[in-house]
Amino acid sequence: MKIGVIGGGWAGCSAAVELAQRGHEVHLYEAAQTLGGRARQVQLHGLPLDNGQHILLGAYQATLALLKKLGQADALLRLPLQMCYPTGSGMQLIAPKLPAPLHMLAGLLRARGLHREDKMALVRFTSTARWMDWQLNADCTVAELLQRFDQTPVLIRLMWQPLCVAALNTPMERASAQVFLNVLKDSLGSRRRASDMLLPRTDLSSLLPQPAADYLTAHGGTSHLGCSVQAIQANAARWRLTGTKIQADFDAVVLATPAEAARQLLTPLGLGEHIPAFDYEPITTCYLQYDAHTRLERPFLALIERPEQHAFGQFVFDRGQLDGNHGLFAVVVSASQLAIEPGHAELAVHCAKQLALDLHQPALATPVWSQVITEKRATFACTPNLHRPSNRLPVRHLVLAGDYTESRYPATLEAAVQSGVIAASLVQV
Repeated sequence: MKIGVIGGGWAGCSAAVELAQRGHEVHLYEAAQTLGGRARQVQLHGLPLDNGQHILLGAYQATLALLKKLGQADALLRLPLQMCYPTGSGMQLIAPKLPAPLHMLAGLLRARGLHREDKMALVRFTSTARWMDWQLNADCTVAELLQRFDQTPVLIRLMWQPLCVAALNTPMERASAQVFLNVLKDSLGSRRRASDMLLPRTDLSSLLPQPAADYLTAHGGTSHLGCSVQAIQANAARWRLTGTKIQADFDAVVLATPAEAARQLLTPLGLGEHIPAFDYEPITTCYLQYDAHTRLERPFLALIERPEQHAFGQFVFDRGQLDGNHGLFAVVVSASQLAIEPGHAELAVHCAKQLALDLHQPALATPVWSQVITEKRATFACTPNLHRPSNRLPVRHLVLAGDYTESRYPATLEAAVQSGVIAASLVQV
């Protein structure tokens, strides 16, 4: 089959690779000049960085399988499950290399910064969740779930709140408890390696989208950059794509654009209502460049978010320990609407001051340079009982792919890759 894939994000790249592997002639169309969508390389101060710092989990089986297929299995730094704050603040919890769930129990017993009642509350949560098979009779918010499970304020502030906002990019007062439990089941509730934390050793475009394009070319396909598809039309038993630098017919089409763009393309076909309207949450990354000898004690650390003090950072990553950009830190602010309201320049100042205070290094308040990047529609707001559309459309050989489609997961890289694989399977039906 001759198949067109519209959208070169991680879902589109995943679908294109799957289809090319099955012997189809695949044409991948991306409106931008760079593949990767909301997880791609950007050039900052002459450095190949990312439009947002990402962390993956060992539970991301579809993503890891795709990276292995593309020869990128060694492009991730694998760390044991950990929630470590700067020395002298927060807590230090690192799961040792023991079989699950002993790794969690041993890590909890040795954790610093938690009192006995905090540790007992965490044991109650995980044991009860296992007994429930991580399923709720009715969805609720994460905040309500934690209240039901009698989680302590310290544990909520140091563990559950940062994990929730990092995984779902939605404040726990509005985040879906069931989706949060799904993530916990596949990581904390599974084998030990599934709970590992994986950090890219390279920029995100080099991690997956560019190797996917190379794979596509090697299998007789083509990637078209700067090609915006503006219409999908039925043409006899095929689909015609028209737009910027494109007018071609295909046996099948995978629509892997963001939800709004997909709805616009589907509306003339009478299929726009298949995609509901979503609310969105931004994610902001603040890059801070210091002297090349400046390092974190670990590749990444959690930070205590204190909005009332303009301390919005939730995690900080040492890019020098990841991709060799020594002295470069990336501070991540998920669900960052409040943080970016005063402007990027002010947020950069606040992030630098937060690092200086939390790491007890006053010099960090004055970086060599700073750059803030916000993806305003990074993910949909993952709220309770949210309706997400099926990959399947009520027409032949036209399917959806994207992290917003039906999934157990929130809008993560894994959800995008899973969706692409599903779309590739459906397009042949």
